[in-house]
Amino acid sequence: MNARTRMPVVAGTFYAGTSQELKEQIEGCYRHELGPGFVPQVNDKGPREIVALVVPHAGYTYSGPVAAHAYKELANDGIFDTAVILGPNHTGYGAEVSVWTKGDWETPLGQVKINEGFADNLVGGVIEADEAAHLYEHSIEVQVPWLQHLYGEVNIVPITMLAQDIETAREVGKAVSGVGGNIVIIASSDFTHYEPHSIASEKDKSVIEAITDLDEEQLYQRCESLNCTMCGYGAVAAAIVAAKEMKAKQATLLKYATSGDTSGDFSRVVGYGSIVIRR
Repeated sequence: MNARTRMPVVAGTFYAGTSQELKEQIEGCYRHELGPGFVPQVNDKGPREIVALVVPHAGYTYSGPVAAHAYKELANDGIFDTAVILGPNHTGYGAEVSVWTKGDWETPLGQVKINEGFADNLVGGVIEADEAAHLYEHSIEVQVPWLQHLYGEVNIVPITMLAQDIETAREVGKAVSGVGGNIVIIASSDFTHYEPHSIASEKDKSVIEAITDLDEEQLYQRCESLNCTMCGYGAVAAAIVAAKEMKAKQATLLKYATSGDTSGDFSRVVGYGSIVIRR
């Protein structure tokens, strides 16, 4: 692939379309009553214990305050070299597992660089160098402004998963952990889609338990038995596998809410959770 810039596709819809409005929107998410309550500063001397995060990817109006909890923890944790962002492929375009290997991604807050060496090292087996899968996909793009807002310039490796079966997730997780380095993995996923708040919360509680137990097999079993409509289960499973390979010891739910908590409509909600996985 030739190096080029991926332009944003959900700026102005999922999040504000100008840099000033976007900055204000992100800070509003941090200060929101469902958010952490304040805008964090990056702690340069942080302990760097965070291996992975699970973060929602809906419009910021709905899931932003929940996402803010994950990014607050990341800010406290110090400086990483590269964010490997794993997300589901909602569009159906492109390869089964696609990594964007060259150039930059742009948002209203500027450009982030692809860590080309890292991305190239991932290619092989189930992972292909492919841009088509990324062109219209929002699950990775919505994470990027959060990173830019905290760190300014940042390196990313975007991986979108059309195939989300457990074998694929394990292969992706092992590939990411195998490249190594001072990375943080961000698994982009929402939980239950379009069910009543009480049912969604119940199902999600069970699935989140499997994630905080760092048990990818249990995650699949529960998603299946509960008929759960979590969209990025493969991305989360890959993050769990990679995190365990990277000596992660514990995972904690930081915040759970549904779209009902922000919109006031509890009849058909989407569930959002922020989870941190640490060494």
